[in-house]
Amino acid sequence: MIMERELCIVHANCQGEPLIDRLNLCPDFAARFECRLFTNYVREPIPDADLARCSLFLYQYLGPQWNELASESLLGKLPQTARSLCIPNMFFKGYWPTWSGKAGFDYRCELLDGYIDRGLSEDEAILLYLRTDLAAKYDLDALLRETLRLEREREARTPIKYMDFMEERLGTERLFNTVNHPGPRLINHAASAILRELGLPEPDAAALAVLGDPFPEFEQPIHPSVAAHFGWAFAGPQTEYQIYGRKLTFARYAANYVLARKAGVTDFIGFLQGADIKI
Repeated sequence: MIMERELCIVHANCQGEPLIDRLNLCPDFAARFECRLFTNYVREPIPDADLARCSLFLYQYLGPQWNELASESLLGKLPQTARSLCIPNMFFKGYWPTWSGKAGFDYRCELLDGYIDRGLSEDEAILLYLRTDLAAKYDLDALLRETLRLEREREARTPIKYMDFMEERLGTERLFNTVNHPGPRLINHAASAILRELGLPEPDAAALAVLGDPFPEFEQPIHPSVAAHFGWAFAGPQTEYQIYGRKLTFARYAANYVLARKAGVTDFIGFLQGADIKI
């Protein structure tokens, strides 16, 4: 007789899907729970009927400004028998201190945008950016401390602790592909910690290795001067990054960034995925 599985609602961003993949590597978890992912940043609604039959609610914290999708609002709709667990929402600017979330272009860099917006030619903007020592323009140590401080505040909301693990390793191996795309080391760590919190066995290490990188399609290049300042050997001028099926150095990526901005491209991801790359 096949038993109907209990509903596990996962309310999360892009980190939710690879997390579910790893939780399901635990046979006890997979046998007990059927996971449904509701993507928070697109404001995907969660039907009240699903909340009413939810047995396990895994959520990234959202404040009251999210209105009906705020975590406290959703928690109030769960059955008394349901278990809830706040899970990590990992974010790190340390590798990209000039990153900007400003709308209109993907993977923005405030410094490079500033050169472009000053009206420099393509060649001038590219060369100036590549020759800029970011350590001379910014207090990189202070910026790193600040992004870690903010992430400690986010970590405080969840019993799943990852910051000590992250700080011990961030300088010896690349832990993020973009500011909010953690690599396999951190996603695996979070999944294992969630299972421990639920009283379930951790996934098999070999099975985790088979899953590989949760976000393999894009590795945002790191400015070599930032890597040089901190002594990060994994991000030099000749390092090749995975860029939607291509391998590009930082210089080639920056050149395509400038070309796309100068051409009025707003979908930089589409540009990088297509045949428009010139360099």
